[in-house]
Amino acid sequence: MPDLLFGQSYYLRFDPKLWAAMQPYPPLGTLYAASAVRARGYSVALFDAMLAQSEDEWAAALDQHRPKYAVLFEDNFNYLSKMCLLRMREAAFTMSQLAKARGCTVIVCGADATDHTAKYFAHGADYVLIGEGEETLGELLPRLDAGQTSDSDLGSVIGLAWPGGRTPRRPDITRLDDQPFPAWDLVDIPRYRKIWRERHGTYSMNMVTTRGCPYHCNWCAKPIWGQRYNSRSPENVVAELAWLKQIYQPDHIWFADDILGLKPRWLERFAQLVAENDCAVPFKCLLRADLVKPSVVAALKQAQCRTVWIGAESGSQKILDAMDKGTTVGEIYEATRLLQAAGIQVGFFLQFGYPGETRADIELTLKMVREAMPDDIGISVSYPLPGTKFYERVKLELGEKTNWVDSNDLAMLYHGPFPQTFYRTLHTVVHREFRMRRALRAVGAALRHPVTLRPAHLKRAASIPYHWLGLHANRLRLNGIQGR
Repeated sequence: MPDLLFGQSYYLRFDPKLWAAMQPYPPLGTLYAASAVRARGYSVALFDAMLAQSEDEWAAALDQHRPKYAVLFEDNFNYLSKMCLLRMREAAFTMSQLAKARGCTVIVCGADATDHTAKYFAHGADYVLIGEGEETLGELLPRLDAGQTSDSDLGSVIGLAWPGGRTPRRPDITRLDDQPFPAWDLVDIPRYRKIWRERHGTYSMNMVTTRGCPYHCNWCAKPIWGQRYNSRSPENVVAELAWLKQIYQPDHIWFADDILGLKPRWLERFAQLVAENDCAVPFKCLLRADLVKPSVVAALKQAQCRTVWIGAESGSQKILDAMDKGTTVGEIYEATRLLQAAGIQVGFFLQFGYPGETRADIELTLKMVREAMPDDIGISVSYPLPGTKFYERVKLELGEKTNWVDSNDLAMLYHGPFPQTFYRTLHTVVHREFRMRRALRAVGAALRHPVTLRPAHLKRAASIPYHWLGLHANRLRLNGIQGR
């Protein structure tokens, strides 16, 4: 029997939009925690909720392993965990209660638990790890083993909350190279590989090179690392990349960092080491527009970057400034140009509904998408989460519902500039126009070079009138909603 059964409460099955997309990644933050605890001499097992059907599988895992400690250690590198979706919170509560009913000591770590410790205690949790978690868990377990559970015993464990008290936040782990690699041996790799190759033709794995983000976007919740940012060395990252390539042979890597390669010359050194160690694997990552310079693009290309996602947010400089984004619309255009010129695809994250946004600001965002022509887009509406300046600004407008149920909810949780139906229709408008223009671009390029024509181009050509009609109808609906 293992000492600890690790789990987390993000079930892909409970998120219909992403279940349909089916691009699952194991819970990297959970794997790091399991590895860190195992390095202290504890035996561990993993329940991977990502591919589970329901909490019943967690109950079966508890019955199979009969652990002393049930640890719900959320994947803090998964942006959906940071969003604290209601369906996943319900799952965490159910999982805590199932473990408690079996006599386990229940320990929880994650963004939502850090923000709402009392709710988790009310649903079976015995202890909540505040913030990062690994080192706090490593100090807590020996005390629990020794029966040292009084307030005075626990008061020396920094970064811990329990029903009787709470200690200050623990300083972040800064020497990230000293951390063991994630416990990939606990993951059902063949199952993930099979899903990926059947659905997408390639197998993608996830990595991180950093923890945190030093920028000040005032809507971005940071309950785990706050404003701090720590980075692994390029040497350490390349050692892991080479190991993953040798052992698991991924076709693709997703670097799940908030920002990849922020430190000066980090990406250049990374690209050099990847070439020297012959361990290149095509990857996607996230970057800020203002960090995309020619030397960075050259390094990304050398290291075989396929896609860069940029938090573009808005095509209105007024809105970017209101968000404290620290970037300009011009930088978004230039970053896109540089990356696409190097053969690297670009995705835009777009956000609508920020306080003060007008229809004119929205049209500027649509204009930016038309002119910059990213290769993909992701759309959301402004989402107030505790601990942010944005939340403090709109909290008096919040109703009973303060979190989305799943990632496709898109509910306006405060009194946005326009009604909720406007933003749902806008979501359709933006996607329709984007897909239509992308189809026009692809078909036009093929017609200019007929030898490249394929059956897929006929399918795209046929989709153009469909998207045009849908775009026209939803534009009219959008105008009608705005005029009410």
